[in-house]
Amino acid sequence: MEVKQVDAKQGWQWIVTGFFLFRQIPLVWILLCTTLLLIAATLSLIPMAGQFIFTLLSPVFLAGLMIGCRALEQGGKLEMTHLLAGFRSTSGPLITIGGIYLVGQVLILGVAMLIGGEVMMGLMMDGKRVDENELKDVMSSGLSALLVALMLSIPLMMAAWFAPLLVIFKDMSAVDAMRLSFFACLKNIIAFQIYGVTLVVLMIIASIPYGLGLFVLVPTLFASIYASYKDIFETDGSE
Repeated sequence: MEVKQVDAKQGWQWIVTGFFLFRQIPLVWILLCTTLLLIAATLSLIPMAGQFIFTLLSPVFLAGLMIGCRALEQGGKLEMTHLLAGFRSTSGPLITIGGIYLVGQVLILGVAMLIGGEVMMGLMMDGKRVDENELKDVMSSGLSALLVALMLSIPLMMAAWFAPLLVIFKDMSAVDAMRLSFFACLKNIIAFQIYGVTLVVLMIIASIPYGLGLFVLVPTLFASIYASYKDIFETDGSE
């Protein structure tokens, strides 16, 4: 399968296209994203298992939103039922993607804890008292753990970024989809850097008015994932 290398400026264009898709039917987008947030909040009430379950199901929900984006792009309607569309036929590979991502997160957390995150966790959660010299060591270990976790998380995110879309639109297996997603992101790393920096800036701006801007930014973010997929994997309107 051909993976295009796009211009760096496309990182910004994905967000613009995402906003265009949001603007077509903003109320439904807001309801969909709010419903997804409520599902996440409800599952979080289940100690430990709730977060694991949501991570497993996240690719399925994302796939449903991407199916909705395609319908919207082709002149159809985005509906609330699209949130569950991923459960209809490809839920197995999608949940597998969630499982691989979950295992990756657990391993990354374990590495971070080995480096020094456990000390920082004890300081924050248990209120452990340390003197000034110990505090410097704790902060240094915690920062090192955070940086390592971030560096390891980026490749995992790259592997998961396009994977649900490749499963539902290209009928790929979970492992093949994650592998291709990683190399597609790597091939377009400059565009993704611009995309990421722009999102950080927009996130700060959206959070200023009591976070109300997030009602626009979050749906735009989801739609921009579809825009980036179209730009890199589909040419001349082909599917």
